[in-house]
Amino acid sequence: MQRRSCGILLHISSLPSAYGIGDLGPAAHDFAATLAASGISCWQFLPLTPISEFIGNSPYSSPSAFAGNPLFISPEFLCESGYISPADVENAHCLYCGGLKPCMVDYPSVYKQRSAILNAAFERGFPSLCHDKNFEEFCAAHAYWLDGYAMFLSIKEQHGGKSWVDWPDELKWRKPQALGRWAEQYRRNILKHKFVQYLFFSQWQRLHTFCKKLGISLVGDMPIYVTHDSADVWSAPELFRLDDKGLPVTVAGVPPDYFSATGQRWGNPVYRWDVMRKDGFAWWIKRLEHNLLIADIVRLDHFRGFCGYWEIPAEEETAVKGQWVPAPGREFFSAVQAHFGRELPIIAEDLGVITDDVRALMAEFSLPGMKVLQFGFGGHTPARNPDAPFRHPRNSVVYTGTHDNTTTLHWYCCAQHEEKKNLCNYVGRNLGPDEALDAMLRLALGSQANLAVIPMQDVLGLGETGRMNTPSVAKGNWEWRLADQSGWVSAASPCAAPVPSVFSCFYDLCRIYGRLAEDND
Repeated sequence: MQRRSCGILLHISSLPSAYGIGDLGPAAHDFAATLAASGISCWQFLPLTPISEFIGNSPYSSPSAFAGNPLFISPEFLCESGYISPADVENAHCLYCGGLKPCMVDYPSVYKQRSAILNAAFERGFPSLCHDKNFEEFCAAHAYWLDGYAMFLSIKEQHGGKSWVDWPDELKWRKPQALGRWAEQYRRNILKHKFVQYLFFSQWQRLHTFCKKLGISLVGDMPIYVTHDSADVWSAPELFRLDDKGLPVTVAGVPPDYFSATGQRWGNPVYRWDVMRKDGFAWWIKRLEHNLLIADIVRLDHFRGFCGYWEIPAEEETAVKGQWVPAPGREFFSAVQAHFGRELPIIAEDLGVITDDVRALMAEFSLPGMKVLQFGFGGHTPARNPDAPFRHPRNSVVYTGTHDNTTTLHWYCCAQHEEKKNLCNYVGRNLGPDEALDAMLRLALGSQANLAVIPMQDVLGLGETGRMNTPSVAKGNWEWRLADQSGWVSAASPCAAPVPSVFSCFYDLCRIYGRLAEDND
C-alpha cells in the first residue's frame, strides 16, 4: 500500500438491484466499472459471510467464517447460466416491487425470495452435478471448511434451527458413526448447501476477475472472532474457551468507549491461543489464505485483540466487568509472515484503546492502521489526537467515517460544540453542514495517508438516513442501499467513458490531491 490512492466503502448489500438486496450481478460489475472510470482504484466492502435474522443480519456475526452469503447470488446470472428460468427471475422481481421499501433491505422478504430461487436452481442443476467437473473441483479445494459447513446447516435445519449445543450428543460432539449415518441419510440436502456455495464463489470469482482487469483492488473485511453457533466452533470446539456443555466460559467484547457507556458485549467465544499455537496457528492461516483469495487486501477487525483482548464472564449482561487478557500477537504474525513469505496485505483496525504493544506489533510487520476523521476533533485540542489530520502517517488508511459511524454530514449536525469549534479552527473558517462535509472530504483526500477510503454515503452527501450500523442497537442496521437513480451509470469502456455525474465533483477533489489511478501510472 505504497501508492497514493483512493477507495470507496460500499457493501455488496447496498448495491442497487431489482431483487431487494445488492448482489454480485450486473450492478456490481457496473459499479466497479464506474469506479475505474472515475480514477478510483479500491473498493472496500464488509464481510461476505452468511448472515442470520436471529443475530440482526450483521455481516460480523455468521454461521461460518469461510462461507459466502447466499443472498448475494445474482438471479440474473443464475438465469444466464441456465440454473433458473426467466419466469423465476420475473417472479423474484415482482416480489420485490410488491413488498420492499425503496433503498432499504427488507430482510424477511429477501430471505424468502432467495431461498425459493436457490431451491429452483438446485433442482435444475442436481441431475448434472455428479458430472460437473467444476463443481467437483470446487468441493475438493474447499473441503477443509465446506464439508463441515454443509453438514452443520443440514443438521441445524432438521432440528428446527436449534443451536448445536442443543443437538443430540452424538451430533453435538461429532461422533463419526452418527455423522456418517447423517451424511448418508441427508446426502441431497448436504449437496444443496455445497451447490449454493459453488454458485456464490463462481459469481464472486467472476466479479473479482473483472475488477482486476479494471485495476480495481478489492478490500475485504475479516472479523477477529467467530459466532458461537457456527460451523467453525462446532467443528473445532477445542480451539475455543467452552465448558463441558459446549457453552462459552467467557465471551469477547470491548470496554466502555465512544460508542457505548457500558462497552460492547459481542458474545463471541474467545480463542484458546495455547491450543492454536501447537500446530502453528493452522486454523488462522487457513482463514487468512481463504480471505486473501477473495480479496486483494484484508482489513483485520479489532486488531487490538491480537495483543490483548477484553474477556467478559459469560454470565455478565454488559462488558463493564471484563478484563484485558494478553494474546500472542508477535508469535502469531511471525507464523503468518513465514507462511506467506511476503509483506502482508492487511489493514489493522486499530481504533479504540490502543497501547504501545499494539503500535509496536503494527510497526514490526509494517501493517497500516486506520485514521477516522470523525474522531479527529474531539477533546479541547486535536494536538494529541491520533486521528487529527496532521498526525496521519503515510502507511495508514484514512476514512471520513466507517460503517459504525453515522454519515459525516449527520455527524457534524450532531457534533459537540467543541468538536465543531476544533474543525472550524483547523480549516480557518466557520462551516455550515455542507461546507463541513466538503472540508472533511478535502482533509481525508489531502491526508498524508497513502490510502483514503470514503463511504459512498459521504460521496452522495447523505444525512442520517444513510447510516449503515449503530453499534449496540439490535435492530434496523445493515439496511441502507444505493438508489438506482443516484446518477452513476455503467461504463463499458472505462478508459474512454466520461466520469459519471455522482463522482464528478469527487473526481475533481481526487485529482487535486493526487489520488486518481492515473496519478500512479
